[in-house]
Amino acid sequence: MEPTADIALIGLAVMGQNLILNMSDHGYQVVAFNRTVAKVDEFLADAAKGHRNVVGAHSIEEMVSLLKRPRKIMLMVKAGKAVDDFIETLLPHLEPGDLIIDGGNSHFPDTIRRTKYLESKGLLFIGTGVSGGEEGARFGPSMMPGGSVKAWPLVKEIFQAICAKTPDGDPCCDWVGENGAGHFVKMVHNGIEYGDMQLICEAYQLMKGGLKLSNEEMHDVLTEWNKGELDSYLIEITRDILAYKDEAGDAVVDKILDTAGQKGTGKWTSVESLDLGVPVTLIGEAVFARCLSAMKEERVEASKILSGPQFTFEGDRKAFIEDIRQALLASKLVSYAQGFMLLREAAKEYKWNLNYGAIALMWRAGCIIRSVFLGKIKDAFARNPNLSNLLLDPYFTGVVERCQASWRRTVATAVSAGVAVPAFTTALSFFDGYRSERLPANLLQAQRDYFGAHTYERVDRPRGQFFHTNWTGKGGNVSSSTYNA
Repeated sequence: MEPTADIALIGLAVMGQNLILNMSDHGYQVVAFNRTVAKVDEFLADAAKGHRNVVGAHSIEEMVSLLKRPRKIMLMVKAGKAVDDFIETLLPHLEPGDLIIDGGNSHFPDTIRRTKYLESKGLLFIGTGVSGGEEGARFGPSMMPGGSVKAWPLVKEIFQAICAKTPDGDPCCDWVGENGAGHFVKMVHNGIEYGDMQLICEAYQLMKGGLKLSNEEMHDVLTEWNKGELDSYLIEITRDILAYKDEAGDAVVDKILDTAGQKGTGKWTSVESLDLGVPVTLIGEAVFARCLSAMKEERVEASKILSGPQFTFEGDRKAFIEDIRQALLASKLVSYAQGFMLLREAAKEYKWNLNYGAIALMWRAGCIIRSVFLGKIKDAFARNPNLSNLLLDPYFTGVVERCQASWRRTVATAVSAGVAVPAFTTALSFFDGYRSERLPANLLQAQRDYFGAHTYERVDRPRGQFFHTNWTGKGGNVSSSTYNA
């Protein structure tokens, strides 16, 4: 029997099933396979019923036999050991030039390793971020592929057919770069997602706890916000959540326990920022906020012992809502600026040629952080491909200047009222630090040199010359090694 299938997909959880149906809708014949083979028959009889382009396989051998050469096999399985196990299972059945694609949330160092490993065996590998959740997978996700450069022409047509499209019709999928570049970009996307969600939650807390707005009133506020500069998927779903009621007519959001989970990508982003010496402070605070929320029982006990001010707002409520909106916008900008700072440093470290405007375009639709805002980021990099920081683009400089007074009032009000707004606060602190010509690190370097002979540079000497002072007269003149992030 002549092989007719364009691609195979392994892993029939929700994302895998929906990607198969998406590919089928676009005319591609897809082989469905799952480690628990019974799920293949269930899928064909249920969700894939009527899709003539979807065929099932009950073994790896059968799956491979149905594929046109070079064979293309996409894994939608749990990140980590499961990916490596499937790669080893597939290897005996493949030949040079065949392609394995990992569409899960794998950590980018694993993708670097797997690309090198499979290329050493004559095979090709792609690690692609897939964002957009169940709906995105079914009707158009944002996709961020990277890996073996020769692999991109094999899947470009399929990926760009099934991915989301911008309002101008541009596909939200393009080649990111070699080895782990695609999964790195997806990791940063998820980190920014952590930050966006935390910022919206802090705005919610200020309106609910301080202004005593009802869920219906906050729904109306976010409806208005979603019509302007903050127009985004996360604002949209938050608006809908606030209006959602159960069978008893009660708001579901009010019945949800205030402990947040995480899958690790925000943490990976924060760890990588520390390794590369990039101050991605807002995403870090968003991760820590989730960690703090998980300490529910301890917080309940602490609330009975530790005191603080009671938040009672007596000013102009409408004006403060506008302050919160502008603080959210400015803080969101800082989060994206930090994310792109991390991408730039990673490109240097891992020798990737990242196109930052194209990355913004990939995130413009289909993904969780999709927003009008991203079009402005694409424009900024179109104006200046070598832009070192989004805050320095004329448009975004104008935004933070316009929002600055409201931003400061929001943070000051929250601090005075005893309301924790870690993301708002760290965004403002980063902004103030970044715009400072001189920071107190001169004193810090003096301290390090005093106790550890770590040396320092001088303002009256050329950069790169290091000095050590015997501060007490009892130390030596030999300097210690140092680490500069």
